[in-house]
Parts: sequence; C-alpha cells; structure tokens
Amino acid sequence: MKGARRYWVLLLVLAFVQAAGVMPAAGHEAPGAPSGRHPAANRTIGIKLLDAPESRRADPRAHAYIVDHLAPGSTIERRVEVTNESSTPMHVSVYAAAAAIAKGKFTFAPQRTPNELTGWTSLDTADLELAASETARVRTTIRVPRDAAAGERYGVIWAQTGTGTDRSHNLTMLGRVGLRMYIDVGPGGEPPSDFKIERLYPTRARDGRGELRARIHNTGGRALDVSGALSLFDGPGGLRAGPFAAKTGTTLAPSDRAEAVVPLDARLPDGPWTVKLTLKSGLVEHTTRATITFPTTLGSAGAVAASAAQQGHLPTSVVAGFSALVLIALCLLLSKFLRRRR
Repeated sequence: MKGARRYWVLLLVLAFVQAAGVMPAAGHEAPGAPSGRHPAANRTIGIKLLDAPESRRADPRAHAYIVDHLAPGSTIERRVEVTNESSTPMHVSVYAAAAAIAKGKFTFAPQRTPNELTGWTSLDTADLELAASETARVRTTIRVPRDAAAGERYGVIWAQTGTGTDRSHNLTMLGRVGLRMYIDVGPGGEPPSDFKIERLYPTRARDGRGELRARIHNTGGRALDVSGALSLFDGPGGLRAGPFAAKTGTTLAPSDRAEAVVPLDARLPDGPWTVKLTLKSGLVEHTTRATITFPTTLGSAGAVAASAAQQGHLPTSVVAGFSALVLIALCLLLSKFLRRRR
C-alpha cells in the first residue's frame, strides 16, 4: 500500500504541474485612456466629446470620438463641448462634414462636403459667439433612417473660426478642429473588432534613425485607430531602451492593411535587440516579440529572426485538452500497475 500511496502522490504532483501549465498569463496593464483634450487644442479652439454609450464606458475611443453601432430607425444624442482658448472673443461655426478612410488614414473631405452620415446628423446650434476662454455645449443628434443599408459611415463634427474676405482682407483665413464619427448600421449585435500583426521589420530612415515597422491587417468588422508602444531589451552590452510611441494616425477600415511606424533614436546601436511591440485600438490589443538588427544603409530594411518574429501560444482550450489526455493516460497506467501488484 505504501508503494501505491507514493504513486498517487506522484500522480497528484503531475496533475498540478499540468494544471499550472494551462493557467492564463497575467495580462499587462493597458495604456491609460486619453485625457479628453482634443489633439488640436493647442490652437485657439478646443473641442471634445462629453458623452459615451453605456456599453463603451471602458473603451477609450468612445470617449474621444462618436463611436456606435445603431439599428436602422434608431436615434442617438451626443453633447460636444467647444471652447474659445484665445484671449479675444470669437465667432465659431459648428457643422458636420464627410470623411473617409483611405490608405491607412482617416481623411477629411473639403469644407462642408456632405455624405450619408452628415445627412442623418443635426446640431441644435450652428453658430456660437464665445467670449475669451468661454465654453459652450452643442447637442448632436444622429437619426438613422429605417431603410438605411448595413455598413459603417464616417464623418466629422467641425468647430471652425476665421476671417472672411472684405475690403482689407482678400484672403480667407480659417482654422478648425474636429471630432470624428464612426457610425456602424445594422441589425443585431455589433460586428467584432480585431486585427493581426502580420509582419515586423526594422528599417533605417533617410535621416539615419532606426525605425520599426509593423504590417497590420484589420480582420474585424469595424474601423480601427491603431496606436502602441515599443520596448527594446537584451541589446548590445545588455542595453534596454523605450518605450517608444508608435506614430499616431493609422486608421484601418475593415479588411484593410497598413503599416504602423515606431521612430527611434539615431544613437541606438544597430543590435541585435529583442523587441516587444504592443498595438491597440480601443479594447483590442495584441503584442508581438522579435529579435532584430537595424540595417546600416539609409533607406534599407533589415531582417527579423523568424523563430521569434510572432509571439504566440496555443489556445487555453487546446492546452487544457492535451493536459486532460495526459492525466487520463497516467491514470490508466497507474491502474494497470496496481492490478499487476495485486
């Protein structure tokens, strides 16, 4: 019996080791949500969104832009805050205009160009007279027709100021800041959002700086605004560097591909380096690791160690299934051994 007890103890230890192998790794903390201050707020006008849908309280994109999924025939309202950040009174025009996504960029149509989404959008005021440092709120209403076709639409709520032409001014000077709109229309639940990091490679820019480029594929059903950060470690002499922010402005429509670029300091050694790149859009986040060496020739690309190019692991369900099979096999072997002892 003592021998049987030892084998049961061994079996329990093996079972614990197998179970420990399928425990999910602790996730790292996501970068902080944006402060709500519009990127163009260093100009004389500021604009920001005050509302986010309940279902998107944890999504930082929904606090920066109007992002929603609506059924045909539905209506939403969002409050937008416009601020005169100058020291003089200012007249501000507020309006909706068309936008699109092309070649990895969110592009703005000229002036007041309309599209289908702007036709659904109305504002409770189109003109604001703001004193120095004064703030006003504008209510935006989006009404989706009952016969609206499924798909995502893009637009911008603009706040614009400027001097028109008169006897003393023959050139119109305009300044405007905007708030993006991503409105998806369709019955049922919202299409999932996801992307893949398909390729990672280092380059040497014309100005001599090293860059890391990542090829991104939008595999979901919603547009993505991709940002991220890069950390380098295990460099020459054990050097570490970063994190370095990826260039902002990469926007992908569903099924689109584009590159995210992380510019680095020109003083960094060529390598080799182990790199960790984390990219995210809203609540979707992916991380990839690689071993790289930056090229020395300006304008050229370097190679990535294929064995470490893409961070990956088997899904937990697969590992758990394999562990269960191992455990069953051990039980059968132990049972057979005990029968022979008897």
